[in-house]
Parts: sequence; C-alpha cells; structure tokens
Amino acid sequence: MLHCGKKQLCAVLACILIFVSILICSWKDPQLQNNITRRIFPQATTASPAGQLCSGKPAQNVITPLKDNRTFIISPYFDDRESKVTRVIGIVHHEDVKQLYCWFCCQPNGKIYVSKAKIDVHSDRFGFPYGAADIVCSEPENCDPTYVLMHHSPRGNIDQLPRFEIKNRKAGTSSVDFTVCISAMFGNYNNVLQFIQSMEMYKILGVQKVVIYKNNCSHLMEKVLKFYMEEGIVEIIPWPINSHLKVSSKWHFSMDAKDIGYYGQITALNDCIYRNMQRSKFVVLTDADEIILPLKHPDWKTMMSSLQEQNPGTGVFLFENHIFPETVSTHIFNISSWNAVPGVNILQHVHREPDRKEVFNPRKMIIDPRKVIQTSVHSVLHAYGNSVNVPMDVALIYHCRVPLQGNLPRESLIRDTTLWRYNSSLIANVNEVLYQTVL
Repeated sequence: MLHCGKKQLCAVLACILIFVSILICSWKDPQLQNNITRRIFPQATTASPAGQLCSGKPAQNVITPLKDNRTFIISPYFDDRESKVTRVIGIVHHEDVKQLYCWFCCQPNGKIYVSKAKIDVHSDRFGFPYGAADIVCSEPENCDPTYVLMHHSPRGNIDQLPRFEIKNRKAGTSSVDFTVCISAMFGNYNNVLQFIQSMEMYKILGVQKVVIYKNNCSHLMEKVLKFYMEEGIVEIIPWPINSHLKVSSKWHFSMDAKDIGYYGQITALNDCIYRNMQRSKFVVLTDADEIILPLKHPDWKTMMSSLQEQNPGTGVFLFENHIFPETVSTHIFNISSWNAVPGVNILQHVHREPDRKEVFNPRKMIIDPRKVIQTSVHSVLHAYGNSVNVPMDVALIYHCRVPLQGNLPRESLIRDTTLWRYNSSLIANVNEVLYQTVL
C-alpha cells in the first residue's frame, strides 16, 4: 500500500506507474506498441502486421501504375523547404483518387511507417480527367527513409507493391549552370536539322544538360540523340504515357477528348524541375523549336546575372514567345549539305510575326528550381519569391514553326536577324554533328 501526504503527489505517482506499466507491456505486445505510436505520431504510424519490414518490388519504369489504374507514380523527391516531406510527382484521375498512403522504409531497422498523403492535383488540367499531382507525405520522426511504397490503404500486404527510391535525399551542390527540359518528344519526331541547331545554340548560350522526355521519334533522330547522349549533354527519360492513358496532342480537352493533354507535358516539366533541383542552378522550360535569344548579352550566364541583380529574390523569369514562320525564308545560309537533312534550317527564317493587340503572347521560363513548387507550361503555379516578365529588348523566344498569322504578307513581318550573331559558330558546330551522325 502506498501512503502519501498529499493527494496531488499520489496522483502523479499513480500516473507514472501506469505509464511505466504500459511501456513494459508494449515491449511484450507489438499491437499495443503500434497504438501508442499512432497517438504520438498520428501521420506516421508503424504499419501492421507488427514487425513488418521493408519489402516490395523496385519500380522499373519512369511511369508506374498503381493497382487502381487511376494513379501513376513518376518519382518521389525529398523536400525540406518548409517541413520534412516526401513529394511524389504523379498523375491521377482528379475525381476517382481520394486517398493514398506513403509506406516509408526506415533505416537501419527496416521497419515500415505509414503516412497519409495530401493529394494536390494541379489546377492546370485544361479540362482533362487526368492531371499532374503532388502526392505529399509527412515523413516520420527519427527516420530518413530511402524508399517509399505507395498504397491506397494504410494496411495490407506490401510484398507486391512497387518500391520507389526517394531522390534528392542527400543535399548536393549545383554541378551545372543551365539545364533545358524538353517535356515531350512524340509523333515520330523527325525535325532533325532544327533539333541539332537548337542543341548547338543551347551549348553556345551556356547549357550543359538537356533532359528530354521521349515518347517516340524517327530512326534518324535516334542516331542524333545517341550522339548527344555519348557526348554527355543529353539525358533521355523514357515517356511511354500512351501505354497507360489515352493521350491528346492538344492542350485542351475541348479540342480532343482524351484522358490527358499534350502527352502529359505538365507532369514531365514538374518532374524535370525536381530531378534537377540539386544539380542545376537554373532550369529552362522550353520546347525543342524554341531558343531564348539574349539581345543585350552574349549568353545566358551574363544575362541571368544581370537579371538577378536587377530583381533580387526572383525565382522565375518569363520570356515572351515570338513566331518566326517557317513558311517565310531567305536564301542566305542555304547550305547545300544541309538540304539532305530532314527539318527546318532556322538560319533562313529571320522574319517574325508582329504582336496582335488582342492576343496574349505566351511565355516560357528560366527558373531557380529551388524556388518553384509547381509549374504549368507558361507560368508557375506555386513558388517562393517573385516572377518577372523579361522585357523584349533584353531577350525573346525565337520560335520557328508553322505561322499563326498565315495570311500576313511578307512586308508585314518584322525582319529580326538576332540569330545571325551566332552564325559562324553555329554553322561549324552543326556541320561537325551532321558529319558524325547523318551525312
């Protein structure tokens, strides 16, 4: 019998005895241990059955469907900019996918902790039923998980679930200044000459890495990609999205009622940002037929240094798109050896369409990846810091493609030979690539 001088002291001692008894029992009863853990860490609980260790099958592909066939996982990334979370880039059906759970593998004990995900479908779905999504899970205390499994339930057998490596776990320093993300190469892409010219222009302007999400391309284009991969500048991300969903080559559901728009371009762009968050100072979001041409500076490095100095704290720089129609050409730089190569010779297209007062010119971006949370194609959706529209007298996007104002006579177009400032280096570099790949 325990005797106390004060009732309060008795109550405190009784609580201590009860708590110690529960702890002792929990060592003998794993289920009770699980219940205690759930109360202490409501978002990160030891999975049942008790003692279950990391298992699952390593994910083999860039796009991995879950069993519901409404959720497609691209890749998880560690993100500690606000709190310690795993941010999984994925594609989900915006109505059918209601709940998901992250099953974390904790080291070194190999135990599983389960965290309920917040599913954030990006606002720019453009009417399609499937859209890019951030699947965000809080990570458990005292655990730096290397792998995560995704499941629709907090319980069950995980042996057959895909296991994903969490990227960006180790902090690193930027190894390159500029990485270009080309979000979807599809349609048996065969614009070989223009692609090589764009690649060589990127290199002249200061790019060290080009990441291409490739659905398909021509055999000749495969040879060119292989050359650039061996050179070390190109990284190919296989993007077989049409194996999982009905894809549209249009940007809006009203134009083509399929599952997802433009070959999942927005998902690819977001994945590319996180993939390069720690290894590139800047990420450039453009297409293969677009080149950001500086007008006041010789290259991107000097341009961006100036823009950052003028706009401290800014993480997103937007450049205005201008169409140089491929239907209007000049005979200058008609290089005979290039005529046998499929594609457009951009040096021959130096007339751009004038602005239309009633039409907004879309923009593409150079971003600081560490300051971006979610992006769309022509603007960011969520970011830390400001976005700045770069004036046209500083830089513009040279976009050589089919015209948007096809009825305009030649004299109504604006002759703009900015590209020719680079013609000597560009011609020499393109010739070297062609002789090693195509000619």
